[in-house]
Amino acid sequence: MSDEPELNSAYALGSLEETKALYAAWAESYDHDFCDAQGYQTPRELVRVFAERGGTGPVLDVGAGTGVVGQGLVATGVGPVDALDLSAEMLEVARRKGIYRDLIEADVTQPLPVSGYRGIVSAGTFTLGHVGPEGLPPLLAAGDAGCLYVISVNAKHYAAAGFEALFAEIETEIEGYQTKEFRFYDDRADEGHRYDTGLMISFIKR
Repeated sequence: MSDEPELNSAYALGSLEETKALYAAWAESYDHDFCDAQGYQTPRELVRVFAERGGTGPVLDVGAGTGVVGQGLVATGVGPVDALDLSAEMLEVARRKGIYRDLIEADVTQPLPVSGYRGIVSAGTFTLGHVGPEGLPPLLAAGDAGCLYVISVNAKHYAAAGFEALFAEIETEIEGYQTKEFRFYDDRADEGHRYDTGLMISFIKR
């Protein structure tokens, strides 16, 4: 991992400590140096799917980071929204935006200290160097029956990390499973990742 936070560093993360260190260093510049500079489209695409499927609050924004998804949800009239992230530094940036009801510092691969949500969303958490399908069961436990889930998954990660097998295992617990392929970034992105794609996965908890 390089000293300067950037996209390749994020994809190459190998431990919890590396993840915390990168996002602590990246927090203050993340919106400008990553979201704007790389033309990061995932938050917008997620909010669009959530709205199209009639999503309502309260919503848990998982891997909320600096609050880009939360801003999009609130702008469409959805709320309240809570932020959950591993990085205290990223959550501090999100706090200053004044869009979240609550800020929760937690590891999504462990049982979560929250429940009762009608919507659970996550952009950029289930990707290379981050979280695999082991992060989904804690999210299922945090949602009420009827909860709408909208989660972006890196397309390469989906094929290699066992997401398909997990969704087959939990098919009796969910309904309305849909996927939509999209580009993570627009043409401003670094050439090496400009055409990286993801799957926007949405479903409802029974």
